[in-house]
Amino acid sequence: MKNVLFVCSQNRLRSPTAEQVFSGRRDIEVASAGTNHDADTPLTHDLVSWADIIFVMEKAHRAKLQKKFKASLKKARVICLDIPDDYEFMDPGLVRLLEARVSKYLG
Repeated sequence: MKNVLFVCSQNRLRSPTAEQVFSGRRDIEVASAGTNHDADTPLTHDLVSWADIIFVMEKAHRAKLQKKFKASLKKARVICLDIPDDYEFMDPGLVRLLEARVSKYLG
């Protein structure tokens, strides 16, 4: 079983949507977090260490992740989905985009 972490800025719209969309799969464990200090679930070293695959929504998230959590990033593959902060939680367009971009990495 793979551990999959979804990361955005505030952990309020994009990454919680991704967590909910993929939480029904039996072959992965999912979690989500935000890079900002005031995120609903802030990104931690424990979460980064736990993850096998980390999907970030933007290049800026990857940069923050690599700068602040470099020591914990030993095993995780980091993939940028290039999804802008233009969507509400569970927006159908966001769900379609996530399914299309994430599924090619998870099978």
